[in-house]
Amino acid sequence: MSNFTSLIKESWVEVTEHVTWPKFSELQSSSILVLVASLIFAILVGLVDLAFKSGLDLFYSSF
Repeated sequence: MSNFTSLIKESWVEVTEHVTWPKFSELQSSSILVLVASLIFAILVGLVDLAFKSGLDLFYSSF
């Protein structure tokens, strides 16, 4: 149990004293970048899915 307590104390010291946290404006710009990239990726995956669905529907309707 003392090892666990020591781990928690050392982790807290590491997080509060040794970690460099980004500024709020940096977090906002990074979040916006991730949101835009995710939306673009989702649109591209949706378009590929639509193309495959249309292609397969056309292929199966020919039989």
